[in-house]
Amino acid sequence: MLDVDVMQDASEIVHYDNPEFPLYIRYGVLSAYPHMKALCHWHEDIELVCILAGEMYYDVNGCKVLLHQGDTIMVNAKQMHYGYAHLERECSFLCILFHPQLLMGNAYTSSRYITPITENPHIAYLVYRGASELEQLQKKLMALKEGGGGGFALAATATLFQVWGILYETCKKRNRMDYEKQPPTDLAIQKKMVSYIYQNYREAIPLAAIAAAGHVSASKCCILFKKYLQQSPIDFANAYRLEVSCNLLKSTTENISSIAFACGFNHLSYYSKLFYRKYRCTPGAFRKAAAGERKPAQPE
Repeated sequence: MLDVDVMQDASEIVHYDNPEFPLYIRYGVLSAYPHMKALCHWHEDIELVCILAGEMYYDVNGCKVLLHQGDTIMVNAKQMHYGYAHLERECSFLCILFHPQLLMGNAYTSSRYITPITENPHIAYLVYRGASELEQLQKKLMALKEGGGGGFALAATATLFQVWGILYETCKKRNRMDYEKQPPTDLAIQKKMVSYIYQNYREAIPLAAIAAAGHVSASKCCILFKKYLQQSPIDFANAYRLEVSCNLLKSTTENISSIAFACGFNHLSYYSKLFYRKYRCTPGAFRKAAAGERKPAQPE
């Protein structure tokens, strides 16, 4: 749950607090995302999201989970996921991402405790309901960050080992530790097709090209998008284009026609129609509102 920047394979680029220490911690609110919905993405990191107030849906590989205040979800590495509002209501949360390498001090630790989870196809996510030790450890990590002590990296790593101990014991109790490497699955095919859209959104993207990226038929392509993203391939492509256009409207002074064309829309009227349908305002009104939010408050 963070502002998404993607690489060429559509995996997310995580902007860590310190590039030399792959850990990301922040508070967030769903209203910070267009339409109160994050972009579908994946990354090499483990993601922990703790709900502080309100409710949020979390979609992981097409499985939808409703999270309530106090709940925590762990999303495993390389899983397609995104969060979005429940009944368009606000939700505040604590988000923590960390790369598994932080815990791989030696080969034994890695092979015995880390990769049996991170490489396990049967562990896409774990949900912890209500107040839990995991919730307290996440809040401890935020407190350590806010404290700004010189030993932050050491204290944070120690806390992450405690977090991993809880995750490991949960997986062990649920008999999810035994697995064999599997051939490419529908999920792997779906990632390839999403990657193709992310890389080529500026151009015309026919259904046949999306299906070809996953080496499947057009009908199979549509079935997979419906299964994992609850959208048609073309609707997903347009939703991503709209997301990119929102960022350009906020961060550039380019005229709206140029932005529409840069995002793969051949007609301004079609872009404006889709934009209004999704955001309930025109691109111009969106840009004006975003500019107003950035202005500093005037002294009385």
